[in-house]
Amino acid sequence: MTDHETSEVVRHEEELQLGTRPVDAGAVRIRKEVESEAFCDDVPYDIEQADFERTGPLENDSGEIETLPDGSISVPVFEEELVVTKRLFVRERVVVRKTTTTERRRVETELRRERVEVDLDEEAE
Repeated sequence: MTDHETSEVVRHEEELQLGTRPVDAGAVRIRKEVESEAFCDDVPYDIEQADFERTGPLENDSGEIETLPDGSISVPVFEEELVVTKRLFVRERVVVRKTTTTERRRVETELRRERVEVDLDEEAE
């Protein structure tokens, strides 16, 4: 019976794996500013005036024009009240779109490959 010893040699090669990964390329900033503009205008409004005797309201005063017992007329006097209102409305809408473009870039590198050469000695045969 002959004893044999076995040995192994493992051969390796490099292979290239190409891929992509996202990297931060900057940001888009949007800033909104509010501007105020002074507004000034003369607005006409009416005020009624009359020469008259002032008295306090009577009990259960209806606010209607009344003829008094002495023949004079009692007229309620009104004044317009100035009312200013503001409303908010959409003036403009800003739309931001992102686009992605694909570019090609050349990758140059070296790949290593192992080779195994076997030289047999005449005595090892």
